[in-house]
Amino acid sequence: MVSASYKIKDVAERSGFSAATLRYYEEIGLLPPSSRTPAGYRLFDDRTLERLAFISRAKQLGCSLDEIADLTVAWDGGRCRPVQDRLRALVADKLTSAQQQIVELMTLTSDLQRAAATLETHRPEGPCNDDCGCITDSSDNIEPARAQFVTLSGKSDRTSVTVPIVCTLGSQSMGGRLDEWQRLLENVEHRESIDDGLRATFRPATPLSALIRLAAAEQDCCQFFTFAITIDSRGLALEVRAPCEALPVLHSLFGQPA
Repeated sequence: MVSASYKIKDVAERSGFSAATLRYYEEIGLLPPSSRTPAGYRLFDDRTLERLAFISRAKQLGCSLDEIADLTVAWDGGRCRPVQDRLRALVADKLTSAQQQIVELMTLTSDLQRAAATLETHRPEGPCNDDCGCITDSSDNIEPARAQFVTLSGKSDRTSVTVPIVCTLGSQSMGGRLDEWQRLLENVEHRESIDDGLRATFRPATPLSALIRLAAAEQDCCQFFTFAITIDSRGLALEVRAPCEALPVLHSLFGQPA
């Protein structure tokens, strides 16, 4: 079967990429060299359209052009598994980075909320002082802002999805995962009951990236858990929720409330 030929304007309409972008992608090697008409116009085939769909998906997932160039090497092999393996690793790294950025932005949001409240409570007529909020953080007496949440579960309504109470982690990996949790949970200062679960508040020096990575990994293998990292006036905490029948599993892993 002979592949159809498309001019650059047709490919632009079908792919969503501009003609200038298509020329640039060809120049840097993301697209293979196009054939030409006798008049010098570029001609692209169906395989190019498929490649552009793949590139579009990779860009949607936040991949850089260098990362996409590496992915297309695997994609050119015509087998999905190597492409998935590379893309899965990239997505995992980007997920960790995105969650870290969310936490950092929420921390900044909390600081800005406190600053905004402070700047409204004391307006001296003379020079700035320790209570005006221009020089120092004097928000200790300000009512704390509502907690900010980083939710690591894609399930917004537990009752709408039936999730089996099972861990998909292999037995060889189980011991290592439990050891990681044990080391991280040594940083817990306080545990308290919440609806359907437990809230564990961590010491300030707890490595946040490790908490995000481990909670995300646990969510992947134990989908009956719902995790949320919270940052508020009480500090950094991990909230874990589960169906009623899974609460013994939750408490055995994350501890009992005080």
